Amino acid sequence: VQLQASGGGLVQAGGSLRLSCAASGRPFSRDYMGWFRQAPGKEREFVAAITWTGVNTYYTDSVKGRFTVSRDNAKNTVYLQMNSLKPEDTAFYYCAAATRLGLYEGFDSVRIESQYDYWGQGTLVTVSS
Repeated sequence: VQLQASGGGLVQAGGSLRLSCAASGRPFSRDYMGWFRQAPGKEREFVAAITWTGVNTYYTDSVKGRFTVSRDNAKNTVYLQMNSLKPEDTAFYYCAAATRLGLYEGFDSVRIESQYDYWGQGTLVTVSS
């Protein structure tokens, strides 16, 4: 079972990046998929998540209106489109899969790290001012 995150890089403030997370080793089409990030010297935090249907999405307040999470179950891939990037978005970004969440979960549930069973390696996003 592997989650492979990619798409990180260096971008100027106001720019955009799209992160991808490709899953392999088992079907992920019935899993919630989440994105977390960890900035230097800080704890890892929830960024966004998407239900297995793709109908419902969840975002932490600081990225609402700027980031969009989506998925392509046929490709076993989840995406995080990041627009209007700010220096404070600089962090390692991690994708994760939650296999035990129900069909209708609330934000307080999907943002918890322990809900996620599989994790990818981080991809670094650096936003310069």
